[in-house]
Amino acid sequence: MQSFHLAIPVHDLEAAEAFYTEYFNCSIGRRCDRWIDFDFFGHQLTVHLDESVSVAVNTNQVDGKSVPTHHFGVVLEWEQWHALTDRLKALSCTFIIEPYVRFAGQAGEQATMFFTDPSGNALEFKSFKQVSELFAAG
Repeated sequence: MQSFHLAIPVHDLEAAEAFYTEYFNCSIGRRCDRWIDFDFFGHQLTVHLDESVSVAVNTNQVDGKSVPTHHFGVVLEWEQWHALTDRLKALSCTFIIEPYVRFAGQAGEQATMFFTDPSGNALEFKSFKQVSELFAAG
């Protein structure tokens, strides 16, 4: 598996560290006073301190819901997604879009949820009932 690298701005490194380690059990790699590398499900997520960061939330309508146009996340295995959903609910996560299943019983059936980190970066976690349908045309 090849890993991706993603760098995002945050306005508070301590809050970002608490969020990514508590919500996702991310381990920390390299760090300094202005950035932190996280092992984000086997990928390198770097948060860079930017006190002036202001994340505007623009949305598009998808499946009758306002989906943030700028977001990132991970496609998880079905059971892993449900376990994360339970964990986030237990941590009183505030969802932008509550966890739900789209296209139930149809091709492309998928579970999805959206929420933000403490700096307003939007995350989506999803899972496909049949992972082979990840890139299937609708």
